[in-house]
Amino acid sequence: MSTSVFDSLLLRDMFGTPAMRAIFDERAFIARCVDVETALARAEARAGLIPSEAATRITASADPTTFDYEALRVETEIVGYPILAMVRQLSAQCGEPGRYVHWGATTQDIMDSATMLQCKAALALVGSQLDDVRAALAELAERYATTVTAGRTHLQHALPVTFGFRCAVWLSALDRHAERLEQVCARALLVQFGGAAGTMASLGDAKNGIAVRGFLAEELGLTDPGITWHVARDGPNEIVSLLAAIGASLGKIAVDVMTMASSEFGEVAEPFVPGRGGSSTMPQKRNPISSELIFAAAKMLRERASLMLDAMLTDFERATGPWHLEWSALPEAFLLAASGLHQSAFLLRGLDVDTDRMKHNLDLTGGLIVAEAVMMGLAPEIGRQEAHDVVYDACREAIEQRVTLFEALMKHQPIVERLGEARLRELTDPANYLGGAAVMAREVATRKR
Repeated sequence: MSTSVFDSLLLRDMFGTPAMRAIFDERAFIARCVDVETALARAEARAGLIPSEAATRITASADPTTFDYEALRVETEIVGYPILAMVRQLSAQCGEPGRYVHWGATTQDIMDSATMLQCKAALALVGSQLDDVRAALAELAERYATTVTAGRTHLQHALPVTFGFRCAVWLSALDRHAERLEQVCARALLVQFGGAAGTMASLGDAKNGIAVRGFLAEELGLTDPGITWHVARDGPNEIVSLLAAIGASLGKIAVDVMTMASSEFGEVAEPFVPGRGGSSTMPQKRNPISSELIFAAAKMLRERASLMLDAMLTDFERATGPWHLEWSALPEAFLLAASGLHQSAFLLRGLDVDTDRMKHNLDLTGGLIVAEAVMMGLAPEIGRQEAHDVVYDACREAIEQRVTLFEALMKHQPIVERLGEARLRELTDPANYLGGAAVMAREVATRKR
């Protein structure tokens, strides 16, 4: 019976993806724990601490698919951790060489290393999804690089921009996240091996433990941290913090899309799928469901990032409780990030852009959106401050008299004498006041990624 959105039959694919759930499935976790145990045996054989034939037999015999998972569940509840019960069953599978299973290790060594294997696979999936979203945004930025739309600050018309520029701004943040993703993979995917208090004393001479940890890192394709990180949880925190930041950047896109999709704006709409975003009572509705899910994921990711910060507050060489916060926060963060990325790719690949409505909205203020352009065009003639005051008065008259800015300016003979009608028409055309919007949009869109 499901009790949360993450395992709900109805909601789970709205708050995660099948591919990400498969990585963090608990049977998959036990399988990764077994991978760590067999890799540890091979590492210790390479270091000459256990017989090579024992490591070979352990690797060949290990089969987590045949474990008694009900017994594992019962013992885990008693012990508080699944590793003791898992080692018992794994050792039995291996026969006499089973006495070398878990040699010199502690529960957290196995669970942390297994979690890092999950994170490695999950970050690769996130990277692939992120690339898909970035490619969709690059297409939009290029296609609409010169499509003029109203730039808004404080939800008011500010200056004209292009829709491609807006998309490229979204894209630029995700490009930086892609760089961070590469960095976090290099920095945070650490093998864990330290024994009971992190000193590896159970393996005797210091060089033995250090050698085993290095070999174990090689066997698992993880990084050797140089020292035990049982209570130094910056790595998992950095991973989830990055996922939360990616989610927040996607959430910003969702906020913009939801606003532009509102009836009053009508500039974009989510991809049309029969029945999607429908209302049980209002047949006309086309609700921005993907944007809403992206927005929700962003907010939920923030909470997981907060939990991971709490998990960093550990005591001495083995924490009393904070570690458990990660068991919930980390897989849920990956599920939410996968959901946000999946919904974003769907949304952006099929985004319905209404350029005519953008033009209509751009003209709603009758040219006031280019008041700065007129001011800067007049400034060389009469000085910036005086130009500001003159154009300010013209804007006020345009609003009060319900005329366009051009019409209001034409009533000011000194302005007409200084600039002329043709120049005023040029200055009051939003398409002529875009600065580097189109150039920057194309540069970001065509950037090698």
